[in-house]
Amino acid sequence: MSNIISRAFFAPTIIGLCLSLSSCGYNTIPTLQEQARARWSDVQNQYQRRADLIPNLVSTVQGYAAQEKNVLTAVVEARAKATQIRVDASDLTDLDKIKAFQEAQAQLTGALGRLLAVSENYPELKSNANFLALQSQLEGTENRISVARRDYIDAVRAFNTALRTFPTIVWAKTAFAGEKPMAEFTATTGAETPPQVKF
Repeated sequence: MSNIISRAFFAPTIIGLCLSLSSCGYNTIPTLQEQARARWSDVQNQYQRRADLIPNLVSTVQGYAAQEKNVLTAVVEARAKATQIRVDASDLTDLDKIKAFQEAQAQLTGALGRLLAVSENYPELKSNANFLALQSQLEGTENRISVARRDYIDAVRAFNTALRTFPTIVWAKTAFAGEKPMAEFTATTGAETPPQVKF
């Protein structure tokens, strides 16, 4: 009889304990961290896609606008610098590395903007099918970069919030005490002002 009573008492207790542990937030921090890392991989993938398009774009423009050598050189140099700065998932808490990555990508964006503005001076280039296709791919890639960055920012915000809010702050201060907040993308200085192009 006491066996039946103890089983009747312990079974709901064990079930209740399992349910409370499953909703305690322990898994929230590593889950959100992995989501943020996956979003970062998406960001890098889109930047790499843009970097891969640039040599073809430069070659196409070079065929029509060889005298714009300084603009073409600036794009090639900005691409080289942007592809040299690598930020992997373990660096996402290093604000300086994220800032350097952002600045290099912003310089490449500016150089590409100047290159596309130069194309306005060359009607034959503007009507070239290869150039138009590359320009369209580049525009699509810029949109994908924007979406990937937004998704990364949202994932990082969720992770950073979990480190500071209850009940996950309990786990952040104990089991995940070594976890630091991840760096978000921030607007670069002057991003609110469109670049001026002078011919």
